Amino acid sequence: MTHDKLTRTLGWASAGLGVPLLLSAAPAARALGIRDGTRQRATMTAVGARELASAAGLLGQRGPTWLWTRVAGDLMDLALLGQAVRSRIVPPRAFKTALKQDDRVRLGRTLFATAAVIAVTGVDVYAAVTRSRGAKRQPRDGMVSLTSSVTVSQPRDEVYARWRQFERLPDFMAHLDDVTVTGPRTSHWRATAPFGQTVEWDAQITYDIPGHRLGWQSVHGSEIRNEGDVRFTPAPNEQDTEVHVRIRYSMPAGKLGEALARYLGEDPHQQLDDDLRRFKQVLETGEIVRSEGAPWGKRARREFPQHPARPLSARELRKVRS
Repeated sequence: MTHDKLTRTLGWASAGLGVPLLLSAAPAARALGIRDGTRQRATMTAVGARELASAAGLLGQRGPTWLWTRVAGDLMDLALLGQAVRSRIVPPRAFKTALKQDDRVRLGRTLFATAAVIAVTGVDVYAAVTRSRGAKRQPRDGMVSLTSSVTVSQPRDEVYARWRQFERLPDFMAHLDDVTVTGPRTSHWRATAPFGQTVEWDAQITYDIPGHRLGWQSVHGSEIRNEGDVRFTPAPNEQDTEVHVRIRYSMPAGKLGEALARYLGEDPHQQLDDDLRRFKQVLETGEIVRSEGAPWGKRARREFPQHPARPLSARELRKVRS
């Protein structure tokens, strides 16, 4: 659901609404036609904090829970706005002392805000209901689950053999710093986590079917939980190889950490796609190709520095074909 357009739109809408409510409670209250006061400011601040929490949940979730949380928040907002409207309704016997001009303006703003929240509530209910119907059961263990695939123009045994060399995985995996093989089925991994953190863990191979499938998981007591598998299947042309990767791991700060990492341009799903694209390049051309405009990759980490794109030399061609 993190790739669902409506869910992500609602998530960014919550973020866009939460920031001004949290940082500028008094102006926000006046814009909604609510009188300024200590209680009103506290309410605006609380609503802003709730919206930011909803944004983090919607942008990092894998189920409809946060959509229903947003619906509940809409109902709370309607109750607060309804109370503000009732406080300004003129009793039938008091028409001789009608509302002042300022009160009429504030009442109009509050009524407009109420109508807008009613419309948003309808969208939120629709999103929550439709996503609940199609939602699959998801693990509740705080693990991030990633899947990706790529087709490599090399025989299946060669593709498997290259991946099986764990110590060479950092050649194409951006956030993997080092892998040290410690035994026939064990290894030690060190990686760069979001926000500049470094994490390490020991892993063991859970199954190894040469040329077909490879699975692993972190050993008990590791700093982070990590598990996954890679399947190597023949492509439809029976010459190329399809590589299907599934990885599950625990991320610092859980789903909130995943959402913040995505917001800062470190989307784990996109990173896995990029890793497989580089793996394909390594197998097919012997190197990771970069364009003339960005030969150093991401400037912040200077990932996989390469010379600018240029035709392969005669020597390089012979090496690729050999």
